[in-house]
Amino acid sequence: MIPVILSGGSGSRLWPLSRKQFPKQFLALTGEHTLFQQTLERLVFDGMDTPIVVCNKDHRFIVNEQLSTRKLECQRILMEPFGRNTAPAVALTAMMLVNEGRDELMLVLPADHVIDDQKALQRALALATVAAERGEMVLFGVPATRPETGYGYIKSTNDSLLPEGVSRVQQFVEKPDEKRAVEFVKSGGYFWNSGMFLFRASRFLEELKKHDPDIYDTCVLTLERSAQDADTVTFDEATFACCPDNSIDYAVMEKTQRACVVPLSAGWSDVGCWASLWAVNDKDINGNVTKGDVVIQDSKNCMIHGNGKLVSVIGLENIVVVETKDAMMIAHKDKVQGVKQMVATLNEQGRSETQNHCEVYRPWGSYDSVDMGGRFQVKHISVKPGACLSLQMHHHRAEHWIVVSGTAEVTCDDNVFLLCENQSTYIPIASVHRLRNPGKIPLEIIEVQSGSYLGEDDIERFEDIYGRSTPVERGVSVKTIAQ
Repeated sequence: MIPVILSGGSGSRLWPLSRKQFPKQFLALTGEHTLFQQTLERLVFDGMDTPIVVCNKDHRFIVNEQLSTRKLECQRILMEPFGRNTAPAVALTAMMLVNEGRDELMLVLPADHVIDDQKALQRALALATVAAERGEMVLFGVPATRPETGYGYIKSTNDSLLPEGVSRVQQFVEKPDEKRAVEFVKSGGYFWNSGMFLFRASRFLEELKKHDPDIYDTCVLTLERSAQDADTVTFDEATFACCPDNSIDYAVMEKTQRACVVPLSAGWSDVGCWASLWAVNDKDINGNVTKGDVVIQDSKNCMIHGNGKLVSVIGLENIVVVETKDAMMIAHKDKVQGVKQMVATLNEQGRSETQNHCEVYRPWGSYDSVDMGGRFQVKHISVKPGACLSLQMHHHRAEHWIVVSGTAEVTCDDNVFLLCENQSTYIPIASVHRLRNPGKIPLEIIEVQSGSYLGEDDIERFEDIYGRSTPVERGVSVKTIAQ
């Protein structure tokens, strides 16, 4: 059984904590480790192969960092240039496996869910394996125990041809209103759609080809034109752009006659909104969940998330307050599904707060925007031991670097020199430069940018160990570029 971890979501309902460039699966929302790390850790047991991870190409360095931090392994990382929903991602994975002669059972699951009961998960997997080995397409359904309007539902029916404990999918139901959700819970036989599946790779491809040939054919071409090596597959962008955007549910599971349900009673949650996150976290005697520097008075059933500032709450009930360095969100717990629409509105306004945090992660480390004015910006830059930034140039800004701790190796045009703590240097506009940490501790510097334009797109890369060089400049000498 090969786990296929889908890590391509943006988690917009958990804004402002979750951002497009650092979505919820990479956040530690329910403990010390991130949802992504928890997902991989719960799959380490006998009979389970090393996972395959499907992610956005912009997140590949975050994935590698979170794997190495917990000493976790994956056999391959498949990188999408942009999201096309779950059906293409799973199809490309299945095609890759079949092409390699590995027509095995695929356990498809999102990277951003919570499952509390490991033993219950393993029991459900054992039952699902029996069905999948017979050619069935298994969906793990969470028994609907309360009228939840944020989940899709599945109605099931008995089928004597299925193993005991497994039922046939009768109907998929979109997210219902409160009245219908209450009816579903009362009637029984309804499950929440967990988004977790188990089927043989060839079975999925057979059903996809039958029910959504456009996705199938486009994925065949995409895989043929994709760059593959031992550790990664980078999907061909031009071909992948032609692929229909569709989910496994719509493309296959709602159309096939082989869909069945295995109950999953394992403390599952998709942590899809702030109310869901409140539900799965520990609470105080008044039902409040807090994180950070938070002081609460006369308040009940609130979710208060601080991120540096003191957050004080007085006389509130069922309220969510989330504070980050650059944004604050306040909502009633019953209205948090509206956060997604708020993010859409902010995107329409061109707001950067939906894309990145003030602290932005890069393969070499991170930078944090400390202050910004009309013609200046101050950043705190942290470079990991042995790491280096690309050899680069800016057309519209100069930079001052001040070393706070560690040792910096600085390249500026033809000069290469070292800076130690409390030393500084100046990088003029249009100078070809690079920053490297040759030491064994993190390099911390303060960077002061000044100029007519300070955007992150004012960068021309010439050499980069992470494969981000500007294509047109490859092969051009540093001396020629500087001139």
